[in-house]
Amino acid sequence: MQATESTPLLAIPEPGLMKRFWNFLLYSRVLWAWVFLAPTLIALLVVAGRPLFGTFWLSFTDASLLALDEAQFVGFSNYTTVLSDPDWWTAVWNTVVFSVVSVGLETLFGLGIALVLNSTFPGRGLLRAAVLIPWAVPTVVSAKMWTWMFNDIYGVVNHILVLLGVLEQPVAWLANPSTTMAALIFVDVWKTTPFMALLILAGLQMVPKDVYEAAKLDCDSRLKTFFSITLPLIKPTISIAVIFRSLDALRIFDLVYVMAGTTKGTATMSVYARQRLMEFQEFGSGSAASVLIFLIIGFFTVGYLWLIRPSQRES
Repeated sequence: MQATESTPLLAIPEPGLMKRFWNFLLYSRVLWAWVFLAPTLIALLVVAGRPLFGTFWLSFTDASLLALDEAQFVGFSNYTTVLSDPDWWTAVWNTVVFSVVSVGLETLFGLGIALVLNSTFPGRGLLRAAVLIPWAVPTVVSAKMWTWMFNDIYGVVNHILVLLGVLEQPVAWLANPSTTMAALIFVDVWKTTPFMALLILAGLQMVPKDVYEAAKLDCDSRLKTFFSITLPLIKPTISIAVIFRSLDALRIFDLVYVMAGTTKGTATMSVYARQRLMEFQEFGSGSAASVLIFLIIGFFTVGYLWLIRPSQRES
C-alpha cells in the first residue's frame, strides 16, 4: 500500500497538542515539587510560625514582662519609639559596618584559600581538615577565647605585637569602641572564612577541566585565566556564599554580646532588640525591633537576588 497525501506514513502531532502535553508535564513537575516540599513547609510553619506571628502581635501591644497577659493594642507606637531612638540607628550602623567589612574580607580570604586547596600538592587533605577547625569551634567558645587573648594585661595578642615591634605598649582592645569593632571583625573573619572557602571550593571543583586545557593551548597566563574563566564560572557560587554570610552577619548577636556586651558603640540590631526585651522588659518595643530586623534582612535578600539575577542569566 502506497502512502498518499491523505494517509501519511508518519503522523506528526499538531503543535497545539504538543504544547498542551508539555504544559501538562511542566505542571506535573511543579505539583510533585510542592508535594515533596509540603512536609518541610508544614514543619517550619508549626515550629517557626507561631513564634513569628506572636512577635508580630506583641510589636503592636504595650506588653511587658510583668504584665504580658494584660497587653493592650497600641498600633504603631512601638515602631515609632524604636525608629526615633538614636541607639537603634547606631545599632543599625554598627551592623552595616560589621557586615560589609567582615563579609568582604571573608569572601576575599575564602577565595584565596579555596584556590590553594583546589590545587594538587602533598598533604592537601590534611590542610583541608585543618582549615575547617575555626569554623567548627562554637561561636560562644571562640568569642570567650579571643576575649582572653585580646586582654590588655595578659593577652597573647598584645604580647606578640609588642615583641614584633608593632606596638610600643599593650592596647585595651575591648575598651574602645573603634578597636572593639576591629577585634569583632577580626574574630568573625577568623571563624567564618573557612565556611566561605568551603563553598567556593565546591564551586571550583565544578569547573570543567577542558576550559583550562583550552586556555593552556591559547597560552593564556594564570591571571588572565582566573579573571576570564575561573571567576565568571564560580560567580553564582560566590553569590550564594555572600548571601548566606550576609544573613548571618546582619543578625549577629552571640559574638558581639560575649565580647562587647551591650556597649552602644558596638551593639548590633540583635543586641539592641535583646536589651529591649530582657533588660528593659519592654516586650512591645523589643518585638518591634525584632520585626524590623526581620524586614531589613528580607529586603536585603530580595534586593541582592534581584541585582545578581541579570549576571546569572548572562552566565
